[in-house]
Amino acid sequence: MEKIISGRASVFGSNIDTDQIYPGRFLSETDPDDVKRHAMAGADPDFAENFQPGGLIVAGTNFGCGSSREHAAVALKAAGVSAVVAESFARIFFRNGVNLGIPLVTCAGVSQKVKDGDRLVLDLSRSLLKNETSGEELPCEPVGDYALTILEAGGIKLLLKELYGRR
Repeated sequence: MEKIISGRASVFGSNIDTDQIYPGRFLSETDPDDVKRHAMAGADPDFAENFQPGGLIVAGTNFGCGSSREHAAVALKAAGVSAVVAESFARIFFRNGVNLGIPLVTCAGVSQKVKDGDRLVLDLSRSLLKNETSGEELPCEPVGDYALTILEAGGIKLLLKELYGRR
């Protein structure tokens, strides 16, 4: 995993729940190629069609609230979301995202400082988000050491394989 992530911003508001990230009507789909077609469909029906892999999602508070469905994080990863930067995250979604290898970074006030399409650079080692479009730099909360270890391995399953091999 790269510690410097850059891409275009897709901006959402607060209280984006898992049903907006991945609507329940698609839960029967399990193949990541099918799942990614419905990423963020409850908040923006055109997201999957317009999103450029490698981009970042920026949101307000409580991103990922609602049910604990892992499909929400799977959909974002399959769609090519390189990171989610939000003012706060729902606890279970946060764990699901990190466990799947998606960097989730808390950054106060980010939803007011970034616009759709802005070019962003997220430096995980410096806990800093730079909006290259506006030139503004925003301090973020540091990613914890354990979460960073999981992210560097590409997710919890890959970390466990790395540590313990196949048993």
